[in-house]
Amino acid sequence: MTEWNKLKEIIKEKSYEKRKVVLSSGLESDFYFDGKQTTLHAEGAYLTGKLFFEAIKDIQEVEGVGGLTLGADPIATATSVASYLAGRPIPAFIIRKEPKGHGTGAWLEGRKNFRPGSPVVIVEDVVTSGGSSLKAIRRAEEEGLRVLGVVTLVDREEGGRENIEKEGYWLKAIFTKTDILS
Repeated sequence: MTEWNKLKEIIKEKSYEKRKVVLSSGLESDFYFDGKQTTLHAEGAYLTGKLFFEAIKDIQEVEGVGGLTLGADPIATATSVASYLAGRPIPAFIIRKEPKGHGTGAWLEGRKNFRPGSPVVIVEDVVTSGGSSLKAIRRAEEEGLRVLGVVTLVDREEGGRENIEKEGYWLKAIFTKTDILS
């Protein structure tokens, strides 16, 4: 079984639920992907890191991976570890939901690993409308990083790709809703 197929099985078992929910976008849905259940699972984290690194390893200019806390945290860390094990270390960063309330007041954790203008990739567990990705992009750019694009574990295929691309960024999805449900 390929790593992609194994991770798909873990997502179906741990992260997919058929039930009514209100998504962070405010939209209602009859199914839910809780990506953290997969990215915090030992094998799921390992496979996520490997597949996210595979998705970006040929983009030579990438110097960092990160995104909004909490969904991006395990993905960015796993991707960074996978990159190190592959001999091409790429550091991770975390974007806070609000600035640190003490000390530096930082929005971005991991800053010392980056120079101004460092090219980075935003990572996400699930993209629906793309709103969270675009928020992460804006914050990373306000903090002096240069965002190349977004990699997500699951694209719900509900307009996120189009919204991200309309803003001039690319989106790579490890899985789409169609992949998971087929």
